[in-house]
Amino acid sequence: MTTIAPIGRDSGTAVQAGTNRRLAAILAAALGLVIVFAAGFAPSQAVHNAAHDTRHTFAFPCH
Repeated sequence: MTTIAPIGRDSGTAVQAGTNRRLAAILAAALGLVIVFAAGFAPSQAVHNAAHDTRHTFAFPCH
């Protein structure tokens, strides 16, 4: 037996939207971690110092 969802009440779309948001959040967090660690361990002192000063600007303790 097939059930038909009312117009605008498609549960598949809601599930897909939730999955897309979760995936976007995970990718954003991963990108943020890559940027933080790349700047923190960069061999260039200028890149490291720029990241260090930015952390202090946002009152983020780093040492």
